[in-house]
Amino acid sequence: MVGAMRIMAVSDRVLDHLYSPDVGQKYPAIDLLIGCGDLPFYYLEFLLSALDTTLVYVRGNHDAGPQYTAEGRVLMDAQGGVDLHGRVVRVKDLLIAGLEGSMRYRPEAPHMYTEWEMTRNAGRLLPQLLWYRQRYGRSLDILVTHSPPWRIHDAQDIAHTGFKIFLTFMRLFRPRYLLHGHVHIYRNELPRITRYHETTIINVYPWQMFDYGTL
Repeated sequence: MVGAMRIMAVSDRVLDHLYSPDVGQKYPAIDLLIGCGDLPFYYLEFLLSALDTTLVYVRGNHDAGPQYTAEGRVLMDAQGGVDLHGRVVRVKDLLIAGLEGSMRYRPEAPHMYTEWEMTRNAGRLLPQLLWYRQRYGRSLDILVTHSPPWRIHDAQDIAHTGFKIFLTFMRLFRPRYLLHGHVHIYRNELPRITRYHETTIINVYPWQMFDYGTL
C-alpha cells in the first residue's frame, strides 16, 4: 500500500517560478520529482537540490548529445537522478518504469522510435514487471514516458503521434498513472487528464503537482 505522497512532474519547458532560489520555500514538501523529457539536465539538477527530494526521469526527443552549461560543465545526464528508460525501479514504495523519446521522424536520430522499436523497448520491461507482480501483488504504479499514448493527448503530425503499445501496456499492467510530456498545451479546453481502463493519464506540460491517489 502506497501512503500519501506529493509528486511534482515537469516537462519540455523551463519555468522561471520553479527555476528560482525560493522554489523550496514555495513547494516545501515534494516527495518525488519526475521529469518527462526535453528539459535541460541543469534544470532537473537544480530542482532536485532545491526541493531536497528524489528525481526520476526519461529523456525526450530533443535530449540527444551532451548539454553545456554557462559555467562550462558538460552534462550527459541529470546527476543524482535515475534515468528510468527501460527500467522498473522501486522509489519510496512506488513501482515506477520509464520509456523515453518520441515517434521516429528522422532516420537514425537518438531517442526516437518506430512503433515496433517502442514495442521492443516495452517488452524488455516484462521480466521486471512480472517479478514485481509476484513479490508485491502489482506490477507498476507509474509509467513515465515522453510521448503520449496513441489518440490520447497526441496530435496528427508524426512527431507528436502517440504509441499504440502504451495502450496495450496499460491494459496488461494497470499502472495507476501514466505521466507524459511532449505535447504542448496552450488552450485550456484541451484535455490534460484522461482515464483509460485503470490508468489516469496526465500530460504534465510544463508542470503538474498532485498527491498520489487523488487524481
